Amino acid sequence: MEVVAAAVGALVTTTSQLLCSCVSSKTNTTFNLHSNLAAVEEEMKSLTDRIEEVKRETEAAEREGKEIRAQVVTWLKDVETLQPRVNAIQGQMGNNKRPSRCFLNCRKRYRASREVEETLKEIERLLLLAPSFDSGLTRVPEAVVYIPGPSIQGQTTASKKLDEIRKALDDEFKRIGIWGLGGVGKTTLVKNLNNQLREASTQPFGIVIWATVSKNLVIKNVQKQIAERLNLEVKMDESEQGMASRLYKRLEKEKKFLLILDDVWAKIDLDTLGVPVPEVHKGCKIVLTSRRMEVCRTMTTDLDITVEVLNDVEAWQLFCQKAGDVADLEEIKPLAEAIVKECCRLPLAIITVGAAMRKKTKVELWRHALKELQRSVPSIEGIEAEVYKPLKLSYDSLQGNNIKSCFLYCCLFPEDFEIEINNLVQYWRAEGLIDVGQNWANMDEGISLIENLKDSCLLEEGPVWETVKMHDVVRDVAIWISSSSEDGCKSLVRSGIGLSEISAEEFSNSNSNSLDRVSFMGNNITRLPDCMIQCSKASTLLLQDNKALDTVPEKFLQGFEALKVLDLSRTSIRSLPHSLLQLRDLRVLLLSYCHNLEELPSLGTLTKLRELDLGSTCIANLPRGIENLSELRILNLDFTEKLKSIQPGIISKLSCLESLSMWRSGFCFRLKGEEDGQATFEELKSSFNRLHYLNISLNGIPWDKAEDLSWIYRISDLELRFPQPQGRSCLLTIKKKGVLSMVLIFLPRKNGLGGSGGGGCAARCDLLPNLEKFRLSGMKNLNSISELAGHLGLRVNSLKSIEVEFCHQMKYLLSCGDFIQTLPNLEEIKVRNCVNFEELFNNESGQNISPNPMVPKLRILQLEFLPKFKILCRYEETWPCLEQVVVRGCKGLRRLPLTNQNAVIESSKPELLLLESLPFETAQTSDSKAHWYCNLKLGSRMIQEMIGGELLDFMIVLHDSKAVKTFCSRMHFSLGAGCSTAAGPAGRVLEADLRAGDRGSGMCYTYSCSKGAFVGVSLEGNVVATRMDTNLHFYGDPYLTTSDILLGMVSKPKTAEPLYAALEDLFSNLR
Repeated sequence: MEVVAAAVGALVTTTSQLLCSCVSSKTNTTFNLHSNLAAVEEEMKSLTDRIEEVKRETEAAEREGKEIRAQVVTWLKDVETLQPRVNAIQGQMGNNKRPSRCFLNCRKRYRASREVEETLKEIERLLLLAPSFDSGLTRVPEAVVYIPGPSIQGQTTASKKLDEIRKALDDEFKRIGIWGLGGVGKTTLVKNLNNQLREASTQPFGIVIWATVSKNLVIKNVQKQIAERLNLEVKMDESEQGMASRLYKRLEKEKKFLLILDDVWAKIDLDTLGVPVPEVHKGCKIVLTSRRMEVCRTMTTDLDITVEVLNDVEAWQLFCQKAGDVADLEEIKPLAEAIVKECCRLPLAIITVGAAMRKKTKVELWRHALKELQRSVPSIEGIEAEVYKPLKLSYDSLQGNNIKSCFLYCCLFPEDFEIEINNLVQYWRAEGLIDVGQNWANMDEGISLIENLKDSCLLEEGPVWETVKMHDVVRDVAIWISSSSEDGCKSLVRSGIGLSEISAEEFSNSNSNSLDRVSFMGNNITRLPDCMIQCSKASTLLLQDNKALDTVPEKFLQGFEALKVLDLSRTSIRSLPHSLLQLRDLRVLLLSYCHNLEELPSLGTLTKLRELDLGSTCIANLPRGIENLSELRILNLDFTEKLKSIQPGIISKLSCLESLSMWRSGFCFRLKGEEDGQATFEELKSSFNRLHYLNISLNGIPWDKAEDLSWIYRISDLELRFPQPQGRSCLLTIKKKGVLSMVLIFLPRKNGLGGSGGGGCAARCDLLPNLEKFRLSGMKNLNSISELAGHLGLRVNSLKSIEVEFCHQMKYLLSCGDFIQTLPNLEEIKVRNCVNFEELFNNESGQNISPNPMVPKLRILQLEFLPKFKILCRYEETWPCLEQVVVRGCKGLRRLPLTNQNAVIESSKPELLLLESLPFETAQTSDSKAHWYCNLKLGSRMIQEMIGGELLDFMIVLHDSKAVKTFCSRMHFSLGAGCSTAAGPAGRVLEADLRAGDRGSGMCYTYSCSKGAFVGVSLEGNVVATRMDTNLHFYGDPYLTTSDILLGMVSKPKTAEPLYAALEDLFSNLR
């Protein structure tokens, strides 16, 4: 029994424990409902956030072409399945926030509690599993990533450039190029652009990508930077093409993106890189930085922004920022300012030098630093590594040794020197750095190299036309390179540093035998070493612009046996040593402006000489032996006024001559039959096969037959002067480019055609059938251009422009119906300062005039200061293309017969109507022709006139009260000492008011005199209001109206008495 009792007790106990455990579990589940609900809500929030993250990461991975892991897909499905359960629980519990504790609801409570508990566990499971999927997803890249770099805050110039770039990004520009000198701050500028976009309140781009390209372009390196920015996987064994394909697919999915390519040295093919071109992907924009304009050009940029050096204030501020407060110390500041000046406002140099001088308080250190910077190769810490070497990359990027050598040649000139392009190319030719082909004087390749260097920021445009400059720091880098160059460019540069003499030590310290170029130009040198200088390799020696140098010692040149260029221009030398004859490789000898030079040694041994410049010297004869210079291409004898004799047969032996210039030379070539022991024009014909430029004096016109003129078409630039007994000469200039020709004829004094011959030539030939421009200046004893054209053989059918000035004997421009009947292509006529000029076209011969317009294409007509000019043309002449009319100082002109039937000046063209000092006749009829101005159409563009002082006065005269009413309140003009009145219309109102001549709207006169009044008129737009403030100041009455002033309702001010006197004179004449 006891055993049975024990067994039953154990069974009951176990059953009770199980029962209690079950009841307890269900009771806990039931009673934990509220806490579990709160937990579900809290955990669900976390899960929702994670869901959004995973979805974004998944979408990004899909854009990147990545395959999503199966676990991620399963997890997202489980989450999707769970969401309705959570929503149902939240909806059910929302209807009964506090369920009843009634026994009858216990079963429902338990089931609900269990559902909540199981849902909570599922949420916790999904949250636990979610982190393990990170390796299968790509993190979404930020739109803009901060790039460390110096701020440009406070730098006005750079900030303006940054604003310009930002504006360009907002506009329709797709490709923006930013270029400038190395170290000028291009990278800093685009770093600030990137960081500014990061801080923008609204992001204009989905992503901004930065990639540094560098000099040695490796496409895979650039692709890697772009891929990493996009969080794309970088596969080491992937080909360029494979990576490009993945990049393209990824970028194609971006709506808008900006790609910044920094430090680009050569063209980058965007397709090869894997970047959609902006012309196809409308949301793509590209910004690139480069030192070379050529890169921007080949990358087809829409906008190019040049980054300049700092201004003086910014340069000082940047230096102080790097050097610290020490730069402002009283004893140091002057030195610091001088140091900043030596840095030439280049940020890279300023930063480097400023950092090197930071916290240095000893004045001696600052003086030493300044002295070092004034040297071409300073030893200041950091200059070579941080300034010169980075800038040298621009030099290294030049394609070919020749252009590199051309660049280094530029450092031979002094600091800030304006290098004449012609001279530079001249030196390059002599050194064989450019290929001149068959034409030694050809400048094409030289100009191309200069443009290449300018595009690379290694040369700058000079302030004077046809010059270039070198930035001072770039020049220092060039000197640094050439001081140790081993490729034929090692140079000794001592130009423009104030030297008074050259010592032999200057050469020995530079290892003279290894020198290729030597420059001492632009100093104050008075003497050269009187010993042999061993410079056996030197090809260039520049000694010009040493004005006190009067002697070249015999021994000095003996060691320069390989010399190709010797420049002694603008020195005071009186003669040259015989050692010059040993320079058998000499190509260029320049002696211009050596005003004391009277003779040279025999040049017969310089058989390789290509260029000889003796301009502005005092030679009386050509150097002996010049006839042996069979390779001579260019001979300059300009301003050799003492040169009176050239022996026959000398010039004819210079068979390779391409350019002979003898402007203002004392020698005049003879014509055949008038030799008198001197060179004749016929001798030159042996050089005409190669001659391109000819500038000489002749004692007569060298043609009288058509077959004799073939030579003139082979010369691209021709100037012939014909001296006359009465004065200096008559000059004929012909410049041709292809079919274009230009003739300039100038006669300074009382010269005419005299007995120069050539009569009748016009009847047999047309000397210049392609003549387009004709300018006549200072010609006396000439009645018209027709007379001259007939004399020279010019039919001028192709003529487009005629300009005549200071031809005081000329009465009319052309004689119609004689030698010239029409000028079908003439577009421009300008005649000024001809005291006897009366009319444009004259028909004194009485011949039949062509029914066609004389000048059907005339666009511009300017007639200025022609006191006797009376008649423009016959009334029947038409001017259908007229755009600009300027008439000034023509007191005799009474009519300008331009109507809307024969000369409509269209308002759509950039027209100008300027009429001054024209006392027009009173109209006798109401016919439209009586009012020359009534049918001229004027647009709303600005017309400005200023005439004044004692020389010329200008008045607008309103003849009667009707005219006053018509002209009131439309414009203003000032007279005398601030007198303001109102008169007349402006702009298009002119047509509306003045065309109504038959309504008696009023007559307008203009009048000029020397009464001392001053008038300024400025018309712009349709209406210019009266200046009431000026009227108040002058008349003292604030209530005056325009009519009151013009109708004489106010007393005459004393300061306007000269004006009223002039008006009285005018009206007395009109009566």
